Amino acid sequence: MIDLYFWTTPNGYKPLILLEELKLDYRLVPVDIGKGEQFEAGFLKIAPNNRIPALVDHDPADGGAPISIFESGAILEYLADRQDRLLPRLPRPRFEVLQWLYWQMGGLGPMAGQNHHFTQYAPEKIPYAIKRYVDETARLYAVMNRRLADRDYLAGEYSIADIACYPWVASHEKQQQDLNDFPHLRRWFEAIALRPAVTAAYTKGRAVNSKDGMSDEAKKLLFGQNASSIR
Repeated sequence: MIDLYFWTTPNGYKPLILLEELKLDYRLVPVDIGKGEQFEAGFLKIAPNNRIPALVDHDPADGGAPISIFESGAILEYLADRQDRLLPRLPRPRFEVLQWLYWQMGGLGPMAGQNHHFTQYAPEKIPYAIKRYVDETARLYAVMNRRLADRDYLAGEYSIADIACYPWVASHEKQQQDLNDFPHLRRWFEAIALRPAVTAAYTKGRAVNSKDGMSDEAKKLLFGQNASSIR
């Protein structure tokens, strides 16, 4: 059995989609980040960065003690290797996937996340910051659009790279992006949205948290962290 510590963020949806795609038995463990549940001692034992998602595999392949993993990219890589699916073993196709997975982790996710913050959550509207992150999100969308011009998926075959990127593109309207400006990306997005694993993941996510938006208290909790939050 696998436990997925989850909340309804783009990073949270990434491993949930993969678990559905792999048809693995798992237990969804909600961690309400708006109430500070990510700071509870039990969660910090498996997620020292006090962020979701996190995963515990109680039946690892080596037959030893449970394995706990934090960071969504590491979770995707672990599960794909565990089942030998959606991440090739051979070096050339493997790194075709991994470079796009790491591109999402280092580029699309952080830049779109800052886009979300300054366009939706910041207490004051800062035009420079908004333009900076909206423009960079558009640039990253254009990178994907160009990549997808001659292939169905980012690494050719459907993979964890696509699973990593999809939940961030799912928020394109909030990011002030029009997918009509990126026709190859739009085709990719619409195809993935129809996959049964994706529809199942979002259905289960909405059952955990159907709210759209964030309270002022949650904003203070999520956006007011500093070194003292760790100490």
